[in-house]
Amino acid sequence: MNTMHEDLARAQMTARLGEAQQLRRGHQLALARRMSRKAEQAAQQARLALARAI
Repeated sequence: MNTMHEDLARAQMTARLGEAQQLRRGHQLALARRMSRKAEQAAQQARLALARAI
């Protein structure tokens, strides 16, 4: 009986770890997209500033 509870607890812990990793991956992907967008905007502003300077 005790072994069954340990197995259940272990399975639940594994499931929670998997969920946490998926959430982390999703968060990192969203952050990378945001940073990429910011970099593209900065590059566009730099091109506009250069064009105005010429």
